[in-house]
Amino acid sequence: MRSRTGTGLLVAALAATLAALLFPLWTYHPRTGTVTVGLAAGSVPTRYGPLSAADRDFVTRVRQAGLWEMPAGQQAMARGTTAAVRHAGEHLVEGHSALDKHVRDVAGRLGLSLPSQPTAEQRDWLTRLDAAQGDAYDREFANTLRLAHGKVFALVGQVRAATRNSAVRELADDANATVLDHMKVLEDTGLVDFDALASRLPRPPVPAPDSPSPSSSPSEK
Repeated sequence: MRSRTGTGLLVAALAATLAALLFPLWTYHPRTGTVTVGLAAGSVPTRYGPLSAADRDFVTRVRQAGLWEMPAGQQAMARGTTAAVRHAGEHLVEGHSALDKHVRDVAGRLGLSLPSQPTAEQRDWLTRLDAAQGDAYDREFANTLRLAHGKVFALVGQVRAATRNSAVRELADDANATVLDHMKVLEDTGLVDFDALASRLPRPPVPAPDSPSPSSSPSEK
């Protein structure tokens, strides 16, 4: 009896150990549904190629951009005091409507969940737009949206260059064209303060000075 009991305990212990070892492997196995939080730091294999943490963050950001820029565009169409501002608002609505459809399709194919509301910073931008009137509204709209697009444009380039996931790559191509179009129509309003913008956007890296070639000598300089 003791032998049977000991054997049963040993089998149970081995089964528990095996389950503990297999659970992480199951967690990483690609499947339909939301990617678990535990995968946030690494890549997940998908039928479209590895899906990195940066890829997932990018998909989320594209969705969040549309959640606040579409309402901002609709507002500009109604409250803009110039045709250029209203035209820019129209481009925002049309561009992000199409881009949002694309990002929801990509998220569905990759098994990712998407946010349903803008970030706190984006909600603050909308609040500031709500409070502005007349010419001040036009300037607030043009500069706030141009700043946001400048930040996203840099991110799109980084993701497009580095991603190994074809679905994310297609989304980055679409986002690049959309963001560039929006930057242009915002600049066409004539209201963008480029000096103020330069101080609020990340500066491009300064290239290192050229190193002297191995064959050169101090006397040759």
